[in-house]
Amino acid sequence: MIKLEKKESIYFLTMDAEENRWNTTFVREIAEALDEIETDEGPGALISSSTNPKFFSNGLDLDWMQAPEDHPDGGDREVFGEEFMHLMGRFITLPIPTVCAINGHSFGAGFMFALAHDVRIMREDRGFLCANEMQLGLPIPRPELALFKHKIPANAFFETVQLSKRWTGTDALNAGIIQAVGSFEELPEVALKKAEELASLANNRKNFGYQKEMLYGENAAINLAHGPAHMLKNSKDFKN
Repeated sequence: MIKLEKKESIYFLTMDAEENRWNTTFVREIAEALDEIETDEGPGALISSSTNPKFFSNGLDLDWMQAPEDHPDGGDREVFGEEFMHLMGRFITLPIPTVCAINGHSFGAGFMFALAHDVRIMREDRGFLCANEMQLGLPIPRPELALFKHKIPANAFFETVQLSKRWTGTDALNAGIIQAVGSFEELPEVALKKAEELASLANNRKNFGYQKEMLYGENAAINLAHGPAHMLKNSKDFKN
């Protein structure tokens, strides 16, 4: 489901669960990967990718959400919300640079996961980014809105969260949601080049992580009274 490898200073987190839909089991496997990364030291960068050529992540595991008793492999439904939000907060403040190679569709929770990375590189010929909660008739939780607000430029924020705009790679690049595009074949090389370029920033991981906390954590230095990492990790305190 989730595979973590390290080659020299680069970690490769690969999602391999068909459409990579989010349930508690999926969250916990990624959390275990972060545990391993956080026990390491020295320079490093992480690349997240998917083995599915069509989907980076197709959002929540809706079948499991609606009938968890019929899909026990998905884990405990009751704890999913807080554990998922907390994981996103951890990812935002991971003490190494993170690069997301978006090879296909990334909807809802998958879009959130992409935004939790420092750098996003997207396939230019296929795939959409979309926060599709409005289409599903669901409210967007405040911690998630905070994430979008901090990661998406203001001119694209409303279209994303209220109008459920589907962003192609080219449109997302022009809007400033992602930092680069490439062909499906080019994505791994482009992502690796960027990760290698950034890895030395984590020579002092404590400092690199501290700066992220300053940007996104409690009493964040930008915009809101609290940053999205604090809100995500304490989502029960920020109910709609």
